[in-house]
Amino acid sequence: MSHVVHPYSHRLGILKDWKSRWFGVGVKKYKEFLRCDILIREFLQKKLRGFYVSSIEMERGEKTLRIIIKTSRPGMIIGKGGDGAIRLRAQILKEISRLKLALPPDLKVDIEEVRSPESNAAIVAYMIAEGLEKRMPFRRVMKQMIEKVMANRDVLGVKIYLGGRLGGADMARSEELKKGRVPLQTFRSDVDFAREKAHMSYGDIGIKVWIYKGEIFNK
Repeated sequence: MSHVVHPYSHRLGILKDWKSRWFGVGVKKYKEFLRCDILIREFLQKKLRGFYVSSIEMERGEKTLRIIIKTSRPGMIIGKGGDGAIRLRAQILKEISRLKLALPPDLKVDIEEVRSPESNAAIVAYMIAEGLEKRMPFRRVMKQMIEKVMANRDVLGVKIYLGGRLGGADMARSEELKKGRVPLQTFRSDVDFAREKAHMSYGDIGIKVWIYKGEIFNK
């Protein structure tokens, strides 16, 4: 039987870097910091749904915590004169104290812009979810999205999978569309993968997106 491996973890340390990076952190605080990272990430994913966020990364020192939010629409998060970012930082601190987690003495929230959102799997998956939630026909959403993604020069292949009560049907099923090639077994192939859910009145529809951007070689 074939084993399905997450394309991101499959390439960790080869092409991809960890989403939580810690420097000079002792083993004693490992459990505490890991719980903190997971809960903050879950809180931000829920909070920033609809802000076209591609990833939330964290960098930790002994006394510092830096949260890097990568989004294609940074203006929506930063707000007028940066008050949105200040408000978000205050909400993160409030959530940390509510969950009784270790409060970092120095907390920084950095917002980075994603240059080409159509070639980012997480943003594409959210765009599909948005289309489905607006009650657009799922096949049209998939086809339009595949054309949009393939229009990027750096994209060589894309695959979209939907699973659930598609079109409001009584019985759940799955649909898949693919264009170009997506070599999941090749370690040096740069495959971006994301999962998302479209929240419908009759239940959730699961979305998976794979985007292949060519092979990466050591220069």
